[in-house]
Amino acid sequence: MKAITVSELFTLDNTLAAQLFDGAVYPFDVLSKIGDFIKDLGARLDKNVYEEKGENIWIAKSAKIAPTASITGPCIIGENTEVRHCAFIRGNAFVGNSCVVGNSTELKNVVLLGNVQVPHYNYVGDSILGFYSHMGAGSITSNVKSDKSLVTVKCGDTVIETGRKKFGAALGDGVEVGCGSVLNPGTIIGKNSNIYPLSSVRGFVPANSIYKKAGDIVEKR
Repeated sequence: MKAITVSELFTLDNTLAAQLFDGAVYPFDVLSKIGDFIKDLGARLDKNVYEEKGENIWIAKSAKIAPTASITGPCIIGENTEVRHCAFIRGNAFVGNSCVVGNSTELKNVVLLGNVQVPHYNYVGDSILGFYSHMGAGSITSNVKSDKSLVTVKCGDTVIETGRKKFGAALGDGVEVGCGSVLNPGTIIGKNSNIYPLSSVRGFVPANSIYKKAGDIVEKR
């Protein structure tokens, strides 16, 4: 399904994570590779720009890290990014340039490409967030199905097998997720779409759409 491919969701021209997506068709294809990619890339980063701050942790000198933040490697935090009070980064996290990881936000096995905001009480796990995407306060990605079966992605009448027990969401560039929303396992949201607050989202939301509720998705005009 072309609509949910990496090339349809993300701009990769201006990110150090571009090579992670080499050969990937769908965003979930890269999730098992994030940790090794970070370790390989971190060892090659410009030491004038990045400092190694712990085992497999590289943080840009221009980044602003709260002393109460908890960061476990492998992790890269990009230039001019802000990691706020009590953020919890659990490993396998690539956080690009000019991002905001907010108070009590938790990240695990994720890519935030750049200019991404997860600023207030967010959980983002096993997910990819495109440039300028934003998750409102309290919105989360749910990355494991309640019956623990493998995650699938439903796109129209097509069901795509991910082969993964854990896959949260992929947000295309410019996606806005309203406060208190839950992105259920296997959610993919196309570029420049908006999700109403307090939504429960599952499956594919087309690009340039407004998601009001299940079965009520309208095209932006």
